[in-house]
Amino acid sequence: MRTIEVLLVITIITAAFIISSFFAVLPQPREVSPLNLRRLALTTLQTLDRDYDLSQTVFKPIDDPSWSQLQIALAATLPPNVIYNLTVYEVSSDGAILYRPIKSISNAESLGIESEASSYLVASSNVTFNVVPEKIGEQGGGGTLYILNCSDANGWWITGYTAQNLAQDLYNLLSPYFQITIMIQNTAQLAQVLNGTALQNEVLQNAVIINTFGEAVPIPAGYYASSGVGYDAGSYARYCHTLGQRIQQYNWTWISIVGYPFYYVSNTGLFSDQQNTWGIYGMEHVGQAGLNAFLRGINGEAYVKDDQWITLGDGGNPEYIMVQLSSTAQYFSNYYGIYPSPYQTATRAVPSWIQSRYNLNATAYIFDPVDLGGKTWIAGATFVHYNATGHINGKFIPIGLTRTPDIRITALAILSYYEPRLYRSEYTAYGTSRFVVLQLGLVGGI
Repeated sequence: MRTIEVLLVITIITAAFIISSFFAVLPQPREVSPLNLRRLALTTLQTLDRDYDLSQTVFKPIDDPSWSQLQIALAATLPPNVIYNLTVYEVSSDGAILYRPIKSISNAESLGIESEASSYLVASSNVTFNVVPEKIGEQGGGGTLYILNCSDANGWWITGYTAQNLAQDLYNLLSPYFQITIMIQNTAQLAQVLNGTALQNEVLQNAVIINTFGEAVPIPAGYYASSGVGYDAGSYARYCHTLGQRIQQYNWTWISIVGYPFYYVSNTGLFSDQQNTWGIYGMEHVGQAGLNAFLRGINGEAYVKDDQWITLGDGGNPEYIMVQLSSTAQYFSNYYGIYPSPYQTATRAVPSWIQSRYNLNATAYIFDPVDLGGKTWIAGATFVHYNATGHINGKFIPIGLTRTPDIRITALAILSYYEPRLYRSEYTAYGTSRFVVLQLGLVGGI
């Protein structure tokens, strides 16, 4: 009896389902998953221009066979139930942008009630775009870039490079932004500049000096290695103090590209029998006293040999920090088209307290400061020195990253501070661009 009841229930349910299916109205496929004609139009244009075929065809005469080939390719790319109209406009400028239609191809007289369109701007292959940078110092004062390329000195902590390789790369990267760029080829020329004598009739005041020798700094023989100027009480830290004084005197900007600044002095003639304990001859160890002496010099203080280790890596400070490009640096990275890695390891970042101690103000941060070990560490920024009257007289950019220097960081640091503008060529040449519009509609099918 129960078996009969179960069979009866199944029969009733099945019959109800069959009857209701006759009266159910199902949505059309296009309503469930509508075709995005605007997106289809854009991807079609991109497909046609994948091998620059579209870019070449739109600049050819309207009776050229390439237009027929374009229409064949267009028809093969689109679904059969899609109708199209492709119109090419010539772009001209005469006070206002004007669009003049020059060619149209279509597979229907009308696109129906509803249609979607996408556009595509094509530039002629004969057009060149030019960017002219503003010269630093163009508005008055400075404009000279010195790059240390001394053949009679050796570098340290520039693993994988020589100072001369780095100097040439920096010249290629930065010389367009300065009124004059001079490679200081030997320590004798460096002595001349330190004496306030121009090498090529350049302006010395407000110049920028890049030390490509890493933790070492070239030292001229003679006066700048003499007692009381470059040497005192068994240490060449006195020379670093003199450099700081020159930075203040001429309002120079000194850039240390990597490592602990002024840790060694180098002159292959002066120190021919001496090495840095790592087998690099022509060097004399200065140690941490070099940076401290330089900071005293730029602040107008008397020379004192101070062996306090102030950066990361020793002296009870953390060994390293991970740093990230600041938002300002990222902006200028995009503006100037210079793209270093956004994340770096810093082992010689300087502490923020040097600002209050030596009348410095950190600005144009390349990396965000990091708090660690009870101190704030700055791995890359421009430290501007102010004198007693509030005027700028010297700038210092220590990039405290670990070994293997990245000249893109150096370039970005300089450009972020000086902010030279880029003058891009205007796109006004007649007939050098085409504006392509592809309009799509649907016909037939469901």
